[in-house]
Amino acid sequence: MKAVLPILLVSAISLLVACNENNKEQTAPTATATADSKKQIAAMLDSFNVAAANADYTRYFNFYTEDATFNGTDATENWDKAAFMIWAKPFFDKKTTWNFTAIKRNIYFGKHADIAWFEELLNTQMKICRGSGVVVKLGNDWKVQQYVLSTTIPNSQLDSVIKIKTPEED
Repeated sequence: MKAVLPILLVSAISLLVACNENNKEQTAPTATATADSKKQIAAMLDSFNVAAANADYTRYFNFYTEDATFNGTDATENWDKAAFMIWAKPFFDKKTTWNFTAIKRNIYFGKHADIAWFEELLNTQMKICRGSGVVVKLGNDWKVQQYVLSTTIPNSQLDSVIKIKTPEED
């Protein structure tokens, strides 16, 4: 029994140390890592937009995580990836997809180097829109976890837009 006790004690301490190491909060990414990741994310988002503009269905949807969500400009457009793929397929098949180009983009990181969020102004067929979302790093690739597309309305035009929207949304 005396020989077993030290083994149990060492095992328990090892287990506690291992659990503590796994539960430590990740530190914020370094400035160099953040700059490199921002470049990777920006390139991914540009390629994501080009894939849509080129009606490359497979490539475009490969930029999303499997459990991604998409929120469009209409209040009813709140889809998981599978539903969004079904909705978008006819547009990709007819080559009548969207063509977005970033005008200005901001990318942010918190404490975890494998999660970032972005917001960008986009030049689109709907005039200026805002894209925003969350990206996650899976292996070596950044993927879109959530994407939100919003139309922008100049404040000087907001009253007119509200009048147009009111009958449908009330």
